[in-house]
Amino acid sequence: MRRWCLRVLTVATVLLPPAVAPLTAHATPGVLVYPGMEVRQDTNVCTLGFVDIATRTAFTAGHCRGSGSVGDKFGNVVGHQAIFRDNTPAGATVATDHLIADWETIALAPEVVVNNVLPGGRVLVVDPTVSPQPGQRVCHFGVVTAESCGTVDAVNNGWFTMANGVVSQKGDSGGPVYVPTDDGRAVIVGMFNSTWGTYPAAVSWQAADQQIREEVFTASSGIAPNAVPQPPVPPNAPA
Repeated sequence: MRRWCLRVLTVATVLLPPAVAPLTAHATPGVLVYPGMEVRQDTNVCTLGFVDIATRTAFTAGHCRGSGSVGDKFGNVVGHQAIFRDNTPAGATVATDHLIADWETIALAPEVVVNNVLPGGRVLVVDPTVSPQPGQRVCHFGVVTAESCGTVDAVNNGWFTMANGVVSQKGDSGGPVYVPTDDGRAVIVGMFNSTWGTYPAAVSWQAADQQIREEVFTASSGIAPNAVPQPPVPPNAPA
């Protein structure tokens, strides 16, 4: 692990021009939601990192958040922003011991279809026993760069860097970082966050999962977490 090494973090979120059409008012039945797809929130374009089929919850980077509605690249609403954490100091100099928290949960609409299959065909799963380790082979999927593979370079405070083939561009934020398995699946170990100097960086999935549980506990205790309220239902909306 590199300690006290300072580099600049640069986030990789695409900003759409103001002329882009707004999201539709309601979710479109039958729209497919899956890890590795493009998601849009206001003017932000990012990559979906994981889909929990059981809870119908999706995950991406916290710095991708918007004012509420989450849509696909065609403008269809697929869900609504729930809770998030984002302390990514974009453009600032960061030491390796700096804690980076950058995730968002999305409550998926009941009308959409969900799966946990990456665009390349691998099923993306969670395995608590698998965490990022220096030298470990990993792959990353982003809507701009597609799949690229390399190794974990260094593991830091809730985040890690990658090298030896992993690439990223603006729009890849939130994309899954995973360990390919011999049986054709993929175990998620992180979500793409930024570039630390020349190294692509991701937040640890295990660290994010722990933080999400903390936020849920906070909410259940009556203390409001970082969240965006559900939008009011239009008067002419169907019951």
